[in-house]
Amino acid sequence: MDYSYESEHTKFMREFLEKNPEVQEKRIEARSRWWDREQNREENKRFKESNEPMKPYVYFGG
Repeated sequence: MDYSYESEHTKFMREFLEKNPEVQEKRIEARSRWWDREQNREENKRFKESNEPMKPYVYFGG
């Protein structure tokens, strides 16, 4: 099986990131800000408990 295939998108992204290394740095920074964070289980529990269920037909006021 030939594993040497590389899609046009993959080629574009590889070349783009080689030419613009600051984009990769910004991507890593943004990921650490939004995803790679320690979860506070107690805060998540309080958030879920305080969530009020959505009423049906919220746009009809009734």
